[in-house]
Amino acid sequence: MTLATRAVATAALAALVAVLGYLGALPLAVAAALLAVALGLGWPTLAALPYPPGSAAVIGLSGIGAVAVVYERSARQAPDLRDLAIVFAGSVLLTFVNELLRRDGRTRLVESVAGTVTGSLLAVAAAGWVACGRSSEGEALVVAAAVALAAASAISAVRMPEWLTSLAVVAAGSVAGGVLGSVLPVLGNTAGLLAGMAVGILVAAQHALFHPILAESRWQPAMTAVVLPVAVSGMLVYIVGRVLLG
Repeated sequence: MTLATRAVATAALAALVAVLGYLGALPLAVAAALLAVALGLGWPTLAALPYPPGSAAVIGLSGIGAVAVVYERSARQAPDLRDLAIVFAGSVLLTFVNELLRRDGRTRLVESVAGTVTGSLLAVAAAGWVACGRSSEGEALVVAAAVALAAASAISAVRMPEWLTSLAVVAAGSVAGGVLGSVLPVLGNTAGLLAGMAVGILVAAQHALFHPILAESRWQPAMTAVVLPVAVSGMLVYIVGRVLLG
């Protein structure tokens, strides 16, 4: 999968999240759970983990559990992420169970545990979209941040020197977020700008980190590169919303 294809796919996925955020909490929760599953399917290959099936199961279950917990809690009271600590602790336990079930001699045990736990943390971050969508002004923030993510991802496909690409990606995310913030009065320019800047920095960092090793890659790691910025952005957007919007 080429750089342009990955960038366009990420932009399209972010645009889909924006639409689902406008439609309501349940569609957004389903999208977040699917992001976690997709991340789980590709992360073990991208991280070269020794037992991909078990790691993929742990990561996918961690992400789905996080989304379910946040969705259920936010239906009863003001949304927050305090229960994610319990979900993540459970994912660490599942990681060790996965290692105990291995029958390949448990080679590269440390790398397997570290990589699976890291993937689980990234999958859990997708639940931030659900919490953000359930909060006050959350719908507007989800739409603005997802559109900014789409713009930043699209710009990352343009061939430029690496330093210029990073600046352009962050600028595109910031501008798109700021414009959406001005169009959506309930959000405001500052919140939109900072949310766009946060996702822009994330896309730029992911581009710089993974682009050199994904030039000739199989579909699983390429898929992870597509969904990773969208999934992790949920947590960043939620933090921006809590700091600026309460």
